Amino acid sequence: MSIQAIEETTVKAFPAKPAAVIAFTAKARRRFDPIAIAGRLATALVPPVIVIALMLVVWQIACSSPTASLPPPSQVWNEAYDLIAHPFFNNGPQDIGLAWRVLISLQRVAIGFGLAAIVGVALGALVGQSIWAMRGLDPVFQILRTVPPLAWLPLSLAAFRDSSPSALFVIFITSIWPIIINTAVGVRNIPEDYRNVSCILRLNQFEFFVKIMVPAAAPYIFTGLRIGIGLSWLAIVAAEMLTGGVGIGFFIWDAWNSSRLPDIIVALAYIGVTGFCLDRLVAAVGAFVTRGTTAK
Repeated sequence: MSIQAIEETTVKAFPAKPAAVIAFTAKARRRFDPIAIAGRLATALVPPVIVIALMLVVWQIACSSPTASLPPPSQVWNEAYDLIAHPFFNNGPQDIGLAWRVLISLQRVAIGFGLAAIVGVALGALVGQSIWAMRGLDPVFQILRTVPPLAWLPLSLAAFRDSSPSALFVIFITSIWPIIINTAVGVRNIPEDYRNVSCILRLNQFEFFVKIMVPAAAPYIFTGLRIGIGLSWLAIVAAEMLTGGVGIGFFIWDAWNSSRLPDIIVALAYIGVTGFCLDRLVAAVGAFVTRGTTAK
């Protein structure tokens, strides 16, 4: 059968729809469906709510004994109610709500992680693009990335002689390694056809980096960024416990020195929720930039 005959048969079997019908169909698909939305929300929210409720019940039963070393949820609610119900109070420089403390810590994370993202992507692209850079730098990266975050704190305090830049350095040095490694892997996995196209178009190194390297390696880069943002949040909390200030980490250390265990538990809940939101935020940006693709 000829190509023309195949086309004629296809047209007869699947006649073209009028434009009005196509527009009506598209509009119908976009129509608000509350039942479907409610079903998706229930699927996403009900399982974690059930698990959290079961955990609270087990916690209440396990810690209700007078000899228990940890307070049950009911005691946490009664003794730390002000922290839970009023997260934005401000009674002075050192007497502020947990939401303000989290925001202060997030400011430090934004600076340290932002610098780590810029430097990490650049170094990762260099290591992934150059075999000599990979041979020279990769062993150094593999050694340094195994150093615990707090092990860098005394050195940073000696170098900067101030707690604020020291905390930023700890965030930077902790979160940069997964960004470098994942970016390098993504660059090394760029298809050879992309490189050939860049040679045909005679792209310079900057154009190749912006138009081909970064878009092609974006799924790997955002995987490294998701890991890095989690490590950044871990590092700032640990660093603030030792450097002081008004962040959430110092609040936990101060509550421990004052034997306020319910306050510590509430602060841990804030830390966990904030870390989850940071991970979801980076994942959403990555899904938007990469159009839903993921690193294989």
